[in-house]
Amino acid sequence: METESDSSRVRSGSGSHAANGSTTSERKVTLLTGIIGQDDSYLTEFLLNKGYEGPVRSLLLRLSRTPSVNHIYIDPHNAHKACMKVHYADLTDASSLRCWLDNIQPHEVYNLAAQSHVAVSFEIPDYTADVVATGALRLLEAVISHITATGQTHIKYYQAGSSEMFGSTSLPQSEETPFHPRSPYAASKCAAHWYTVNYREAYGTFTCNVILFNHESPRRGENFVTRKITRVVGRIKIVLQNKLFLGNLQASRDWGLAGDYVEAMWMMLQQEKGDNYVVATEESHTVEEFLEVAFGYVGLNWKDHVVIDKRYFRPAEVDNLKGDSSKARKVLGRKYWLMLVIWMSNNSLKIYKTTVWSVLENMPVPELDPPLVYS
Repeated sequence: METESDSSRVRSGSGSHAANGSTTSERKVTLLTGIIGQDDSYLTEFLLNKGYEGPVRSLLLRLSRTPSVNHIYIDPHNAHKACMKVHYADLTDASSLRCWLDNIQPHEVYNLAAQSHVAVSFEIPDYTADVVATGALRLLEAVISHITATGQTHIKYYQAGSSEMFGSTSLPQSEETPFHPRSPYAASKCAAHWYTVNYREAYGTFTCNVILFNHESPRRGENFVTRKITRVVGRIKIVLQNKLFLGNLQASRDWGLAGDYVEAMWMMLQQEKGDNYVVATEESHTVEEFLEVAFGYVGLNWKDHVVIDKRYFRPAEVDNLKGDSSKARKVLGRKYWLMLVIWMSNNSLKIYKTTVWSVLENMPVPELDPPLVYS
């Protein structure tokens, strides 16, 4: 640890040693932002299964919860049973971020919170930039201020990147590919990326950028195209709906499994020093291909049900994204997109079959998956 003066900021080197120079071997405390998202719920489960002594601390950035975390959420009145604790904060409120960092004193900070819908970012660009770009800067600043005040230089910081940052660049896209963002969301993610690099270089902190290509799951928000498709497939199959409205079917993406990608997040923070990584399947498929598999799985022809709606086209389209994850391949194997489509489609079909059966029989809807229990 190097200190220029009593009031100066601390350079924390690789982040692998505590303030007294000894290796940190005590139990790890983790802080996540954005607990209502799919990544946060999978990451929380992963960390608990890894044996992180908890509870895992999460910052709730909106006054709501979603089913993605219901199975691990414990009412605060039963705090002794909690495997996860939720605290209210916001990436637009620097004081709340610093407050919880000082209170929780985490070893690892995962910044996953964002206004992450690309099309919506064209509608609310100011808010998107404030949360995604400046929000990351506020959190980095809170981490540095906490390190300076406490001398706890072992903190490791994870910044979630997005393949949208590459925009219209040539394929495949790696850590060395220049960014060409095509939306306010992508431009904001680029800013967050460079803030993270800058704080690593300026203060010697362990900060890590992981650019995840599209990763999906049944926990994905219903306004994202993969979840929208698989959700409607289930509804059409049991005659609750007949049409699905979509935009550009030729957009091609590198789709992976969200549950697998959170392992990459964690593994990057276990390296000796912070760095930038791309995580991808290295395969790219169009929305039309996704439709063929999803509808074909339940014996339907997507052309009988899909209607093109110009409202779903972006002002600036990103035609093709395909990652080159050779740098990260040492710690992450390749995944197969086909399993993703079938898994999400099957999950949606189960949900709607179960829901309809419950209505007909006037019975409560049973849980599709047993709640996870951690000791």
